Amino acid sequence: MGFLKRLFRNVFHEGMPAETAPSSFERLSEEQLEAHLRISKYGQFQLTDAIRPSYDLQVVPAQGYRHDIYEDEETKSRIPVLMASASRENMFDLFLDLLEPLGSEVDVVLETSHTRQQGGHEDLYREHIDMPVLKSVLWDFEDLLLNDGCTGLAVINSATPQEIQFDEHKLLIVYGEPLRPFEAVFQRYQVRRNDELRFVTEAEHVHSSNEKYFRGFDELRMQLGMDSGFYA
Repeated sequence: MGFLKRLFRNVFHEGMPAETAPSSFERLSEEQLEAHLRISKYGQFQLTDAIRPSYDLQVVPAQGYRHDIYEDEETKSRIPVLMASASRENMFDLFLDLLEPLGSEVDVVLETSHTRQQGGHEDLYREHIDMPVLKSVLWDFEDLLLNDGCTGLAVINSATPQEIQFDEHKLLIVYGEPLRPFEAVFQRYQVRRNDELRFVTEAEHVHSSNEKYFRGFDELRMQLGMDSGFYA
């Protein structure tokens, strides 16, 4: 029953309106739902507690990364992107190693959807933090960052500019050029390029959180010296 006691919310494909999209969870019994949420391993790929795929496995979780493009709607600029999914046993170490190419001083954004039941998130900002200090803080909150489906983090070098996201879905997303140093990190962790790879965000999925992680998020916010108010 542990998962069922957590905040449980459906998230649909962005192109599929939630009010009209058929849900693979609609007709499940409590026993079927609980059994699905207990499944954390697909082949050799281990999920964290933060997220589960749809019951009908529209996307089967797998390790790998692909190239993509982000287009800014305002400026129409096109930014090269790496999107990656890593198995739980390597995920946090991989994330911290991806931060190294960003340099010795960075900005940090904490993302939270703890208070957003209908989707969306709120952001908190901290500018100019030394990388060793940031890593030390993040190590203390490894459990929260891995397993809370309502907490995300972005680390930014605004001078480059480049950005690493460790989002609510526990995907690792790299924005900006050059991308080669980050690809080298992926390869070191046996995360292989696969431009046909699909992620759980591209189909129905569920997030999980609880009161412990809500309190933990607030502690992380204070450790990073962020204001107490949330900013949209």
